[in-house]
Amino acid sequence: MAISFRTAVLLLTLLLPKTSLSASPCKPSGFLHSKSNKNCDQSNGADCCKAGKSYPQYKNSPPVTAHTPAILTLNCFEENCDGGGASACDGKFHSDNELIVALSTGWYNHRSRCGKKIKITAKNGKSVLAKVVDECDSVNGCDKDHDNQPPCRCNVVDASKAVWKALGLNTNVGEESITWSDA
Repeated sequence: MAISFRTAVLLLTLLLPKTSLSASPCKPSGFLHSKSNKNCDQSNGADCCKAGKSYPQYKNSPPVTAHTPAILTLNCFEENCDGGGASACDGKFHSDNELIVALSTGWYNHRSRCGKKIKITAKNGKSVLAKVVDECDSVNGCDKDHDNQPPCRCNVVDASKAVWKALGLNTNVGEESITWSDA
């Protein structure tokens, strides 16, 4: 049975994997149901929880390799910013001029990467070493402790402005495809 060109294109579109920044390489471990969106600081372009919406939760992240694909997002680690509370590793706030990151829950791995450096490589070929100081919580969110932001995706390296600058990236973009590895 012969199929038309149009049908073949439609089938390929449906069967080929999606390759967007928003596509998640993980399966949700549950869903968090938001009750409100009060007082979410959107100054750094943060996504705020919407009342009545469900957000996926992830207990795991993809395996770490020599070139682990991830999404680089922008985070503020200073007090009174959209990053939420103090850093999980040391209970302190940090300057956004430091080369620091927060990792999705699975990669954070119960604090096992706290204080350790990771190597981040952008698509432009530039690399930087950054210290892990926090968890980008992939399970909890939509509350005061998380600045009313939804849970983090499972494949995020949430970085300071200094990391973005060192990689030669535009912070106004907000998300970039990168790779990372333990340093």
